[in-house]
Amino acid sequence: MSGYPPLAERMRPQNLDQYIGQHHLVGEGAVLRKMIDRGVISSIILWGPPGVGKTTLARIISKQMERPFYVLSAISSGVKDVREAIDKARKSRFFSSPSPILFIDEIHRFSKSQQDSLLGAVEEGVVTLIGATTENPSFEVISPLLSRCQVYVLKSLEKADLLDLMNRCLTQDIVLKKKAIEVKEHQALLRFSGGDARKLLNILELVTNADISNGKIEIDDEMVTSHLQQNPAQYDKNGEMHYDIISAFIKSIRGSDPDAAVYWLARMVEGGEDPKFIARRLIISASEDIGLANPNALLLATNCFEAIKMVGWPESRIILSQTAIYLATSPKSNSAYMAINEAQALVKQTGNLPVPLQLRNAPTKLMKELDYGKEYKYAHSYANNFVEQDYVPDEVKNKRLYTPQNNAQEIKVNERLNHLWKNRYNK
Repeated sequence: MSGYPPLAERMRPQNLDQYIGQHHLVGEGAVLRKMIDRGVISSIILWGPPGVGKTTLARIISKQMERPFYVLSAISSGVKDVREAIDKARKSRFFSSPSPILFIDEIHRFSKSQQDSLLGAVEEGVVTLIGATTENPSFEVISPLLSRCQVYVLKSLEKADLLDLMNRCLTQDIVLKKKAIEVKEHQALLRFSGGDARKLLNILELVTNADISNGKIEIDDEMVTSHLQQNPAQYDKNGEMHYDIISAFIKSIRGSDPDAAVYWLARMVEGGEDPKFIARRLIISASEDIGLANPNALLLATNCFEAIKMVGWPESRIILSQTAIYLATSPKSNSAYMAINEAQALVKQTGNLPVPLQLRNAPTKLMKELDYGKEYKYAHSYANNFVEQDYVPDEVKNKRLYTPQNNAQEIKVNERLNHLWKNRYNK
């Protein structure tokens, strides 16, 4: 409807009570909620997929803490813009007043020199930095800046969050509440939004602008699907398709289909995807999906990441293709992935059990007197460099976490473990 901003902007929350999702960060008693309520906030990086409220949360923090708010986009801002924003922030401070907030959207797109230009101001407290990124900051943010920031992970919105948002729109939005709208089915709305609040609002706005029959707009799955097919999404390396296609790519590798893997790789190459993003996902797949069935897969994937940094486009596409085909045609095992999941579940269940005395470090005389490390058996002092002893607390003794799978490499591993750990692996 003309004269009004888009629905996503009209429904942007103005405070934490209106904010939907991210309960682990801003719910009652959560870490960010406590900081905001106390009026104390350090420099932070908000990491999460598109449409989960990173920008909105930054604005709410600034508003509720009554801090000046400066915004830069990593796509359109250079070092000069960063310095101008910092200079403006420095001039806006009076005596011991809290530092202004400098929000940088898509901070992962900042070059090293641009990120370097932030360091002094963050270190001195001239600004409180809030960065937003859809990429792992460990890879994309320089270490000195990362060490000065706390990273918080935002999650895709859950079904209940999306339904809450939809109902708020229909009952509170200045435009939609005036229309006779009946939502008969919502599965397509949820499926196409994919946990992205902005996507949900855009779809809702699209379908509620439909022709009205009998004075009412009836939303069902067929209607939503029909409207979206008439407005097909192109590949967006910053949006939903970015995640859908990389998901299809990895699942094709996991499914041992090299043709499908290369097809999805080509879709990303033609769409201008960052080759480092693709290479990082190959490294993860090499460990999660192939793992110990072919340990060389991780070596090749890691070398692929280094190679594309040296070569660049367009030749990097060949290196990515070679790696993708190698991973897709490799034998598969997720035993390492399953083992760490099992181990984490066990730790959550059993808590912080004490380290057995024989495994403890004994750097001081007192620790030695307390028998730290006294009963430890040095494996290399025994035949075949092995001696059976307990390496975990008694409460989790003989608990199997790693289970070798039925591939040539792990069959050999299993045979060796059966030979060494007869009491544990031959039960």
